[in-house]
Amino acid sequence: MSDAAFALAAVAVPFAGAALVALAGERRRDLREAATFASAVMLFFLVVALGPQVLSGGRPAVPLFDMVPGVALALQVEPLGWLFAAVASSLWVVSSAYSIGYMRANGEGRQTRFYACFAGAIGAAIGIAFSANLVTLFFFYELLTLVTYPLVTHHGTDEARRAGRVYLGILLATSILFLLPAIVVTWILTGTTDFRPGGILGGRIDAATAGVLLALFMFGIGKAALMPFHRWLPAAMVAPTPVSALLHAVAVVKAGVFCVIKVIVYVFGIDTLASLGGSAPFTAIAAFTLVAASVVALRADNLKRRLAYSTVSQLAYVSLACSLFTPAAIMGATLHLVAHAFGKITLFFAAGSIYTAAHKTEVSQLDGIGRAMPWTMAAFGVGALSMIGLPPMAGFVSKWYILSGAMAARDWVVVAALAASTLLNAAYFLPIVYRAFFVAPAPGDSGGHEAPAPMVLAQVATAGACVAIFLFPGLAIAFAKAVAGG
Repeated sequence: MSDAAFALAAVAVPFAGAALVALAGERRRDLREAATFASAVMLFFLVVALGPQVLSGGRPAVPLFDMVPGVALALQVEPLGWLFAAVASSLWVVSSAYSIGYMRANGEGRQTRFYACFAGAIGAAIGIAFSANLVTLFFFYELLTLVTYPLVTHHGTDEARRAGRVYLGILLATSILFLLPAIVVTWILTGTTDFRPGGILGGRIDAATAGVLLALFMFGIGKAALMPFHRWLPAAMVAPTPVSALLHAVAVVKAGVFCVIKVIVYVFGIDTLASLGGSAPFTAIAAFTLVAASVVALRADNLKRRLAYSTVSQLAYVSLACSLFTPAAIMGATLHLVAHAFGKITLFFAAGSIYTAAHKTEVSQLDGIGRAMPWTMAAFGVGALSMIGLPPMAGFVSKWYILSGAMAARDWVVVAALAASTLLNAAYFLPIVYRAFFVAPAPGDSGGHEAPAPMVLAQVATAGACVAIFLFPGLAIAFAKAVAGG
């Protein structure tokens, strides 16, 4: 197979997996889960096979079809897209194992729809990663919203349906009202929607136009959860924990911050934006989101709600880094896409394990739980340290580059926001770890036990990845350098 064929197959495999899951149905549970896992493994190897060619400068491309003359759906693999696809595909493998354990242990209904939509979401994420132009990206971006809606409303309760309306309403409204007009304006200004190294808007816009267009793009990418368009993310926490992991680490929010980096680097170009200036409003909104979401997380007792607002804050690191328009900050944003994925999925895996084994959902209920669930809470501790940005965890690597970019730009507002957020991260994560291991359980607490083995193994694997990325960051840094030079 050619590299182009590998790229096309990578987009097709998850959708084929979704079809196989649907055909297996509820009665052939083992076949359904085997199809899920096999599709995930196949996708991972397809993406890995593309890596060496992309890193050496190759850009496998696949034209699909013309929607109208001059507007085509097409695929192309470049360093940022490959990195996002590598994260999504590797975490789909781990999430599949975790989901099987979770869905069986909790006796969840509608499992066929769950696995089919999960696979479809991964397919849409790979489509976003490999989009050759803004039109293709918009198509898969909207598809990702639609295919994840049934996952958010999985339980079918009134609360789930309300959350689904918030989810669908905000994400569709932002993309249609802001992102689509931004794409149209870009096409009018340049005559193309293709992604190109160095951007396509250089020499075609002035500072005022750039400011307006940048605002349309940043607010139009609602999946990046910049305030005030963030409410869909905590609302969606009503879904089962594997869905929360998908939303926060594997596909949805990662698609959002991926699109932010993609637009900054391949549509505007960091040199163009740096020369035009005017980043202050973008920086201010990202910095406010970074700190304000951390404050909300600090006050949240529900564990998943605390993790949800932590995600809103952590996503703002990427937007804040991109607002600096420097190569080091772009590298930091790219690396944070990876570091946050593995750290946050570990935290959600742990939250799901706590719910499954001990039926606890509140932080105030977690006294002494580390004694009954040491593997789970140790993994949680690793994920928390990575989110704070302490060595030897992946989060340290990405935050170091973001801080370096801020220092190089002499942007002390960004430096202050990074410092404040780091302290707040520690304030809302470390007490959970402390009370889990060093506070005695409440009188009458039965103690509990670890969750099923597939769930424990999944979170241990992702926690191990947080450490491995810190110890062996070379590959991720190589791709991040290629992005920053793009």
